[in-house]
Amino acid sequence: MKKLMVIMALMMAGFYVYPQSSQTGEKWRVRLRGLAVIPQESASIGVIGGDAKISNSFIPELDFTYFFNKHFAAELILGTTRHKVSTVNSDLTAIGASSTANVNLGKVWLLPPTLTLQYHYPVGKFNPYLGAGINYTIFYSADEGPVVKGIDYKNKFAFAAQAGFDYDISNRLFINVDLKKIFLSTTANVDGSNLTPSGSPQLEPVLKNIEADVKIRPWLLGVGIGCKF
Repeated sequence: MKKLMVIMALMMAGFYVYPQSSQTGEKWRVRLRGLAVIPQESASIGVIGGDAKISNSFIPELDFTYFFNKHFAAELILGTTRHKVSTVNSDLTAIGASSTANVNLGKVWLLPPTLTLQYHYPVGKFNPYLGAGINYTIFYSADEGPVVKGIDYKNKFAFAAQAGFDYDISNRLFINVDLKKIFLSTTANVDGSNLTPSGSPQLEPVLKNIEADVKIRPWLLGVGIGCKF
């Protein structure tokens, strides 16, 4: 996270040192996009088994792109998403419930700053690009929901791939369509000790630390408008 902030600070410094007009080749593009975050989730859940279900999220997102030259650029995206989380088809027979239960695990916020290196190939007003880079997702303000006692997610790095295009509508303004895939996985630890049946104290330590390896792997589809500097 500190490395990302340093890179962002250096890029912002470049804005003031090297400002150029669109006639001489702009250095910066700033976009405001509407973003759909669509997880492609799966999970391996200890003790109770089952799979994971993570809701889609729709948010505004801001990104900054710095051009090193006509073809190569770096993009940093900023946004935060909130998702509902649950297990699907978990075996809760040990506590007297169903063998195919869905467990509401509440909601969690994700802050996923993503830095990509892009290759642009402008043709007239049309500027398609491909990109690849790194994501660091921070999980925060986790609400465990009405069933379990607590839940914790590990922050993780992930690889990101990208494709998109800008289309000029004036010398300064353009529309943008962008698609990213983030290959994100995390580990969740669920405290279900409050579900221990009366007379079965031996189950409490088992239910206190239910670990799940979760693959989130979201698609990020964005559409918006941008400005050149």
